Amino acid sequence: MKTLKFINILKSAFVATVVLTTACQPDEYELGQVLSKSELKYEVVQDSDDPNAVIIKALNPGTQPYWITPMGRSTKLQDTVRIPFAGDYTFVYGVISRGGVVQADPLVVTITTNNLNYVSDPLWTLLTGGVGNEKVWYLDLNADGESRYFAGPLYFYGTDDSWATVTEGQTVEGDVWNWQPDWKGNSWLMAAGDYGSMTFSLKGNAVITVDHKMLGRQESGTFFLDAAAKKLTITDASPLHDSNRDGHVVNWGDIKLMSLTENTMQLAVLRDKALSGEDPCLLVYNFISKDYYDNWVPDDMPDPEPVLPAGWKDDVSKVIAVTDVITWKLSTSNPIDWANLDGSRMNGWNQPADYPDWLGVVDPSIYEGFSLQINSSTGAVVYTAPDGNVEQGSYTLDDKGFYTFTGINPSFPVVGWANFELTADKQLRILSIEKDGLGNLSGMWVGAKDPVKPEYVAYHLVPSVSGGAGSDPAAIVKGYLCSKTWKIDSDREYDVDAPWAEGRYQGPVIFSDYASWSWNPLPGEQYGAGEVGIDYGTMKFNEDGTVIIKQRVRCFTYEEELGGVTQTLVRRGLPQTGDVLETDEIVTLNGIWVFNLDTWSLKLSVDMLHPWTADYAVADWGNITVFRAEENVLIFQVMRSQELSGEDAMPMGYVFVPVE
Repeated sequence: MKTLKFINILKSAFVATVVLTTACQPDEYELGQVLSKSELKYEVVQDSDDPNAVIIKALNPGTQPYWITPMGRSTKLQDTVRIPFAGDYTFVYGVISRGGVVQADPLVVTITTNNLNYVSDPLWTLLTGGVGNEKVWYLDLNADGESRYFAGPLYFYGTDDSWATVTEGQTVEGDVWNWQPDWKGNSWLMAAGDYGSMTFSLKGNAVITVDHKMLGRQESGTFFLDAAAKKLTITDASPLHDSNRDGHVVNWGDIKLMSLTENTMQLAVLRDKALSGEDPCLLVYNFISKDYYDNWVPDDMPDPEPVLPAGWKDDVSKVIAVTDVITWKLSTSNPIDWANLDGSRMNGWNQPADYPDWLGVVDPSIYEGFSLQINSSTGAVVYTAPDGNVEQGSYTLDDKGFYTFTGINPSFPVVGWANFELTADKQLRILSIEKDGLGNLSGMWVGAKDPVKPEYVAYHLVPSVSGGAGSDPAAIVKGYLCSKTWKIDSDREYDVDAPWAEGRYQGPVIFSDYASWSWNPLPGEQYGAGEVGIDYGTMKFNEDGTVIIKQRVRCFTYEEELGGVTQTLVRRGLPQTGDVLETDEIVTLNGIWVFNLDTWSLKLSVDMLHPWTADYAVADWGNITVFRAEENVLIFQVMRSQELSGEDAMPMGYVFVPVE
């Protein structure tokens, strides 16, 4: 990085990088001390490798900097401003003191190159139409009180909601809930009217213009989209919003991107308690593109539908791949809600205390006897009513998530006056899928479509596995562990497709995020997979909690001078130059094992069976996560140690198959 220094800061423009220097200044200032304009010291530097990246540094120790940049404001001591397009750009450095903000003269930096990598993410194109274009957005409410895509123009979410919960459907901890009111039933939220337009432009720079017709003002500023963080920053302008909440947000330019498609966008700002008198939450404003608005035809617009994740059908057919039979129960925390046609919940009730008085009190004893046992292999279903009455029938599950039942007719109260019932067509539709931290199915919301309103009555089902009445899922897993003698699947006897695997999902070792990619090296290709043609031994779990590992072990000897004496030492794991193979044999390790169903963890007092080539890579071979357990396969995950392996820590999944 190169820097050009100038003494005179009174010049109105600089084409090169600038460093302001002053003389006879004290080395440190107390926070809040009043500085004069002449005492301000700062640095504005164009990166020599990327002149579109401008690095700003505050050089007044003990003070709070305040920068005004072409891409927004910053209070960092050092920051990088990435400007996609060539042009003249103004930077202003200031310091926050007891007397307010003391600012230096504006500094103009001329950028002569374009770096379109800054705006190449597909989200930039969805937002703006792409480089050299602009895109107009409207709040999804017009003067006729019409919302053309969303249920209404404004939703409410918890402060920990984000793109992850709204677009990706993830389950996260924290303040997570939502209320998605339809405008027609909640018109008190904001007045119908022409709210104006909001234009995001990439014609020469990232510029936003907002015509707030309902607020009687126009704004123009800059914006930057952090595509990775799903965050939108706007300077000198605010997104379209209503007058009722105009004074309820501290910073309208600090925005979470909740969803974005070619035609729709949801932007969230934080409601401030001191300004609004209400608890903090995310105010999520819903927008549609001008093109969508202009071409919208009510009669031809299809109803929105739930979007289920890849592999959802497999997810609801097995729990941890243990059995094809799942017994579904109603959640004891939030058994019922209402949902929009896209599957999103209207109220977001997550615990009994969330339920309103007008509905009733959650009392699991009312419905605890209910169960719906589904056998994905046979298509059989067994419905047990809360009063113990049992009905048997069959079901089908289509590609849109509709369960259609025959032979059963459940109907019983859940909360207050709200009942669990099928539709007139004996159907329930899967609205969303829930998974735990290990990626395993933990629940699903199913809905019965209202015959009149565009909504579902939604029921929250949670799974348990069963091979028959009263079966224990932990016992099933333990049964699989003890049923066979296991070996490492070096010959790839287990070979299946998985939606996330980009191909095959097989042994002997799996490196994967278990969501989008998988790498399965063959023996000899990577140390975790072992060597070609080597029998690494067997592993046998016993019902009494003991385990017998017959492990191939290789020991090498090497000579090292210690204290002036040459000594012969032993090394396990990877040999080094000059090592001599001393032993190559199967040793028997006797230990105990404990399985924890809550965490799907398996603890061994001895090392799990593994290739000797990976000895050095894992700190604890007895600390295992059970990823899959079936009649003819086990997949155990161990954690690769960064310190021992010299590579990033990540799970290594070993595939075991029965010994013939």
